[in-house]
Amino acid sequence: MIVADGLVKTFGKRGEIRAVDGATFTAADAAITGLLGPNGAGKTTVLRMLATLIPPDAGAASIDGLDIVRERARVRKGIGVLSDARGLYARLTARENVRYYGRLHGLAGTALETRIDALLGELGLAALADRRTQGFSQGEKMKVAIARALVHDPATIMLDEPTSGLDVMSIRGLRDLLRALRAAGKCILISTHVMQEVALLCDRIVILGGGRVQATGTGAELLARTGETSLEDAFVSLLGSAEGLAA
Repeated sequence: MIVADGLVKTFGKRGEIRAVDGATFTAADAAITGLLGPNGAGKTTVLRMLATLIPPDAGAASIDGLDIVRERARVRKGIGVLSDARGLYARLTARENVRYYGRLHGLAGTALETRIDALLGELGLAALADRRTQGFSQGEKMKVAIARALVHDPATIMLDEPTSGLDVMSIRGLRDLLRALRAAGKCILISTHVMQEVALLCDRIVILGGGRVQATGTGAELLARTGETSLEDAFVSLLGSAEGLAA
């Protein structure tokens, strides 16, 4: 379970850019929580703080009861993260990229190789497993990065724009994988601005705007709160303006 309590992050020499401004929300186990917001809302910054990549300037957060600052090393062992920078090693094959991260998490031998084969198969990468990732399409790189994030079977999974660059069939496969992970009890937090993905996948929604949590709830609850008939209209209504919406 993820618990964020008043997270704040500023940038600039004097902290004049307030990227996240007191974000408070929870993401439950055995559920997919969507972090929804326009570009610049603070979604990626929130994920980076939760992933222990950058420290919050104020507030606190915990993952499975572990403080993201004081217990950073223990938090990292239990999370799988797909960042906005995919960061593959171009000279390594898809299999080698995933294997490397598995070894960093202490996996080895037959167990690791079986896990790699399963993930690459589920993500439709079996035929590309032993090709260098240099020259891979954006969608292929994305799938390798997702496999890398999941190789150690983390209890908590955080994905930043996971469908970016994927074709229709790959998106459908990723949805099936995320649903299976949810059924296995995983805590899944995804950031997106794609309304269709939120509607099809998310059990709960956290709407960010201007670095602040503007609303949380199920899709049905947000529709009831706004009196709208579509999540897109509810999203615009809760933000108070359509300005800044991503295409």
